[in-house]
Amino acid sequence: MLRTLALLITLPAAATAQEVITHAYDGSFEEATFALENAIIGEGLVVDHVSHVGEMLARTGADIGAETHLFDAADVYLFCSATTSREVMQADPENLAFCPYAMFVESRGAETKIGYRSFARESMAPVNALLARIAGAATEF
Repeated sequence: MLRTLALLITLPAAATAQEVITHAYDGSFEEATFALENAIIGEGLVVDHVSHVGEMLARTGADIGAETHLFDAADVYLFCSATTSREVMQADPENLAFCPYAMFVESRGAETKIGYRSFARESMAPVNALLARIAGAATEF
C-alpha cells in the first residue's frame, strides 16, 4: 500500500488528469456497436481489437465474490490512426503510451452510451478531436 501511495505521489499531474466523455445513444447496444464500428471505418481506420469487458465481468463475477451487476453489455474498441499518431508522437514521442486509442459502448438498463477517454496533454489534442468526431458520427442518425 505504501509503495502504491509513493508511486501515485510521484506521478505528474498531466499523466493522471483525464476525462471520460460519453454520448447517449438512442438505440440498442447492438445498434450502437455497429454505429461505432462504422464511424471508425468512416475515418479510414481499422478496428484492431474488441474487448468484451461486459461479458468478462459477468463471467468472472461469481468467481471473485462480486454481487453487483455492472453492465448489460460493454465493449471496448481499440484502433490507431497512422496520420494522427504520427502527428502527436512528433509533438511528444512519449504519446506512444496512449496508442492504440480506445472507445467504448456500454449498456445499463435502458441507457446506452458511446464514450472515450480524453487526454489532458495539449499535444494529444488531435487525438481528442479524432475521438470526438468518431463519437459524433456514431451518435448521429
